[in-house]
Amino acid sequence: MLGVPVAAAAKERFDGDRVEITSLIGDVTGRDIIVLDDEIANGSTIIAILDLLREHGARSVRIACTHGIFANDAVHRIAADPDVVEIVTTNTVPTAGLLAHDKLTVISVASAFAEAVRRIHSGESVSALFDPTHV
Repeated sequence: MLGVPVAAAAKERFDGDRVEITSLIGDVTGRDIIVLDDEIANGSTIIAILDLLREHGARSVRIACTHGIFANDAVHRIAADPDVVEIVTTNTVPTAGLLAHDKLTVISVASAFAEAVRRIHSGESVSALFDPTHV
């Protein structure tokens, strides 16, 4: 949808919190990267990806996830990486303001949930909310 090249990383999770990124497909050298993840809990996967992107010469990194749990001070560990420009998450997980950081943006999903409930109540299509041609 953005009209830009895509890269993908493959990961292996080991006992506990240890993650190893085993391969990177695509060219990230000299590029500004957006890393998309469904959930960031302890941040081990993101930290591993940041190391890999640095090794491959990425210029800057923005991180976006749906569910920002950010346990064990993960948001601060990720934000401390000098290549990280911004971290964006939704408010699907209550944080009670514990995640305050200049690099963190939390976006509300309230209007999307409200629209889904309205559509269900009215018998309209909820799946149309996810159709990029109707945005």
